[in-house]
Amino acid sequence: MNGPARAKDIMVTKLVTLRPEMDVFAAINLLVKHEISGAPVIDQNENFIGIFSEKCSMNVLIKSVYDQLPSTQLFAYVETEVRTIVEETDLLTIAQIFSTTTYRRLPVLREGKLVGQISRRDVLRESNKHFQTSPDRDSALLYLSSLVERSEAPIV
Repeated sequence: MNGPARAKDIMVTKLVTLRPEMDVFAAINLLVKHEISGAPVIDQNENFIGIFSEKCSMNVLIKSVYDQLPSTQLFAYVETEVRTIVEETDLLTIAQIFSTTTYRRLPVLREGKLVGQISRRDVLRESNKHFQTSPDRDSALLYLSSLVERSEAPIV
């Protein structure tokens, strides 16, 4: 690894995205069809709005039973208070976010626009790749631990 891996190096850029005005059941269908646990919601200008996840889908189920489903528009169920990162966020910072929160994915933004996403699995894949190619795993761990002091990537 030449320097610490950054979000831009490991993020997935081909994403299933949702629109806030779409039907919530169409969104659930996309999650099921693509076998994903959630997807970013963006507006027509690619601005990030939030995440619609399996957990959000449970709220649709609950509200449909108790509140007669007040709206079928996706935006009513989108989680908008979401932790995001920027392209320069380093691997260790990303791992720390995942270890201290319940997030399964982190949207990667550039000036408020969605440019990619990183999942827990992406972090594991990158870390495993590094450890598998390192001739001395102990020094690889020492190298990663040194990132704590050098990490200054802003978290949005």
